Parts: sequence; structure tokens; C-alpha cells
Amino acid sequence: MAAQKGQVGSALSPSPVAAHDAGMADHLSAPPTPVRLVAYTRADQNEILGDGPDPFGVAEAGLTWLPKEEHFGVRVDGRLVAHAGLLRVPVSIGGSEAEVIGVGGVAVAADLRGRGLARAVLAAALDHARTLGPRHALLFCRPPLVALYERLGWRTLEQDVRVEQPGGPVVMPLRTMWTPLVDGAEWPAGEVRLLSFPM
Repeated sequence: MAAQKGQVGSALSPSPVAAHDAGMADHLSAPPTPVRLVAYTRADQNEILGDGPDPFGVAEAGLTWLPKEEHFGVRVDGRLVAHAGLLRVPVSIGGSEAEVIGVGGVAVAADLRGRGLARAVLAAALDHARTLGPRHALLFCRPPLVALYERLGWRTLEQDVRVEQPGGPVVMPLRTMWTPLVDGAEWPAGEVRLLSFPM
């Protein structure tokens, strides 16, 4: 798939937005079950986040992102309200090449945030990621979202990570986080370079 600049980011928008459908938000006593989506389009993303010019708040980073290949979502009353995408990507850690599962395009509808949908859709995506072979999952997010991902079990990678871009490698300006996909997996020591555009 071709990369598209600014199409997909890896962050939940932290901006508080008043619930426009309190009836829908009130009847969610437990998160609905996430499902694997056959496809995920710009229209699907707009259904969750609206059609603003920078729905993930990462446009100022000026990065080109890869689209995800596998998608998980949550629907409430037929409406897509949450999403997480996966993509297997090559990485170099300490000079050794490996693959990680990139997680991105994480989104929850503004009127349903705080109800466990991010946890549910990420858990479904990571359950699937654990069947794919790589030992780690990786995501990039804006600094205000680090605490959210930490609550969901992600760990911050406290070093610069280089990612590919059309003009050559750049240091990722967003925070890099990881989580193990197999029991006991720790992040290896050494310089980290994503050998692709970010996901």
C-alpha cells in the first residue's frame, strides 16, 4: 500500500468534547465487543473522529505515515465508535534487524471516551498481534497521551527513535511506546531505527 501523508496517526485525541448523544453514552454499561474489520476507510475514520484536517493532532510533525493492514473496531448501534490498526514493520535494534507489530490509528469517538473503548479495541488488536510472531508492539503518540497508554500497559521507550521519511531518516518527534507480545519479552538495548515510514 502506498503511504499517505497525514492520513493515519497513532493517538487518541485528548481534547474534551461534550457528548452530543448522551443517550448512547448513558446506555453503555460495559464496552461492546470489538470485532475485526474487513476494511477501514477515511469515511470510517470520519465516523469516529469527524472530518477535521488533523483528527489525530500530529500534522505539525510533518510525517508520512503508513496505512495499517489489519483493523479492529467497536460498533454501537451500528455506528463505528472505536478503532485500532496493526501493521508488521521492520526495525533495527542495536544493529540487529527484527519485526515489530506497529499499532496506530487508535481512535475513540469523543462522545464515548472514558468508557473503556480504547482498552477494549487495543486488547482485541493485541490479542491478534500475539498470533503473528513478533515479540513486541510499538506505537507513537503525542506526549499528553503517554499516561493513557501507560494505564493500558504500554511502556515508554526513553530514547530517540529514527524513522524513514521520503527525504531520509528522521528522529521521531512523538513519544515511542512499546508493549510485549510474548511473556517475559523486554525491549532490547541499543539504537532503534524503524526501517519504514511510521505506522
